[in-house]
Amino acid sequence: MSKKFIAGNWKLNPDTGEQAIELCWQLKIALAPFVKVKIAVCPPSIVLPMIAEFFKGTNVAVGAQDIYWEDAGAFTGEISGPMIKSAGCSHVIIGHSERRQYFGETNQTVHKKINAALRHNLLPIVCVGETLEQRESSVMKDIVREQIVEALSGMQDILLGNLVIAYEPVWAIGTGKTATPEQAQEMHRFIRELLTENFSESLSETTPILYGGSVKADNAAELFSQPDIDGALVGGASLKADSFAAIVKSGEELS
Repeated sequence: MSKKFIAGNWKLNPDTGEQAIELCWQLKIALAPFVKVKIAVCPPSIVLPMIAEFFKGTNVAVGAQDIYWEDAGAFTGEISGPMIKSAGCSHVIIGHSERRQYFGETNQTVHKKINAALRHNLLPIVCVGETLEQRESSVMKDIVREQIVEALSGMQDILLGNLVIAYEPVWAIGTGKTATPEQAQEMHRFIRELLTENFSESLSETTPILYGGSVKADNAAELFSQPDIDGALVGGASLKADSFAAIVKSGEELS
C-alpha cells in the first residue's frame, strides 16, 4: 500500500457527547498536518451523526463499530447500514474480537455483516486474530484461515475491492503486550497469501491489512516498517490526541 491507513476504535468511550466533541477538537488540530495517510475514527453509535458532521470536509473519516445485516425490522438495539450511512459514516468495524468474545459474533454473522456493509457502500474493516491459547497451541494460522475464508465465502473480487482487514492478536489487545514486528509481519504475509489463494493476487496486493494489538506511539514506526503492515487499528491510544497523532505521524513518514 502506498498510503498507510490508521483507524481509531473508541470502543465504549468517552462518557458524554461533550467529551466526544472535546476529543474531536483536539484530534482535528493534531491531525490536520497529515495528508499522506488515510485516517478514520470509530466512535460509539450514539454520537456518530454529531462526530461525522464535525469531521465533514476534513482529512478524518468516520466509521461505526458494528452493523446489523438486516436493513430494518424488529431487532432491538441494532443499527443498520442505512442508519450508519445516513449518519454520515463511510466505514464500519466488523468482527472485532470483543464482539466475538462478549456478544456471540461468529464467522457466519461476520459474513452477513460484510455483505450488508458492501451493499450500502460502507468500507468494512474486518477483524481477525487468535487468542493466547490458540497461539500457544500453534493453531493461530488455522484460526485466521477459518475466519477469513468463512467470512468472505462466495464473495467476488469486485465486491471486495473496498475491503480492509485488521489482524488483531487477541492476547495483545488492552494487555500492554504487542506482537513483535516479526510476528505481526508473518501473519500479515499469511493473510495476503490467503487472499491470493482464495481470490486473486490483485485483491491481495490492493487490500490494506492493518495491525491491531496495543499499538502505541513508541512501537508504531517499527510495525509500519514491515512490508505487509499497511497501518493500524488503534484502541486506547486513539482516545488521546497526542498519542494518536504520533501514531499517524509514523504512518505519514512511511507513506
